[in-house]
Amino acid sequence: METTVINEMFNINNKNILIIGGAGGIGRGLALALVKCGANIIIGDIKYSKALTVKREIEDLNKTCLAFKVDVVSLNSVLQMVESILKKVNKIDVLIYCTGINIRKSALEMSEDDWEKVIDTNLKGAFFCNKAVGKIMIKQGGGKIINIASVAAERGHPNMVAYTASKGGLVLLTKSLAVEWAKYNVNVNAVGPGYIETPLTKELLLNKKVYNNIIEKIPMKRLAKIDDLIGAILLLSSDASNYITGHVLFIDGGKLAD
Repeated sequence: METTVINEMFNINNKNILIIGGAGGIGRGLALALVKCGANIIIGDIKYSKALTVKREIEDLNKTCLAFKVDVVSLNSVLQMVESILKKVNKIDVLIYCTGINIRKSALEMSEDDWEKVIDTNLKGAFFCNKAVGKIMIKQGGGKIINIASVAAERGHPNMVAYTASKGGLVLLTKSLAVEWAKYNVNVNAVGPGYIETPLTKELLLNKKVYNNIIEKIPMKRLAKIDDLIGAILLLSSDASNYITGHVLFIDGGKLAD
């Protein structure tokens, strides 16, 4: 296959990519990387001031960026965001859902409020955003949805009962929507990173004993970096993945294979 054909398959130039949680660690990293690949970035985040900071970073690269405040656990807020986006652009080519929280407590210590916060943000919010954007993609003839899952969707972890349940649910949400929307040319996939140093994990990883224990269980003996996700995101955002749907691509340094 000629190089020009391969380049065209992975081309995301001028694709409108909506990143929910785009002001966070992973979301910001993906936004800055994908804009350099030619994508038009749209950020949705409840932390609007941080979303504007990322927007300015992108504009400093002489690229355009849109930013919207959204509360993912409110369907009305999600619908209003989508409506506002479509007043600015004519379509949404790719949705990346990477908003997530974790509350580290044992199952016996976890309160109802703790449980609901994690499940609502990681799973209910994903459903609301997938549903709202998926409806638009169906109308426009297709699109790509990428949900950011985790290796925690596949393996039990102590003191992470709500997080693992939410990510496991996110994987099956992804597969169910993939089956339901395949006939509309909407591809729904997920990426499952291993441990990445982000604001969500930074405090945990400062504990040397915990850090060493995590590294010991990863065959590649290092944490993932946001850059390690870019290839998978590029694949799943581009025409190269037109026949891939309902798939979870784990980026874990070999952890789940061990």
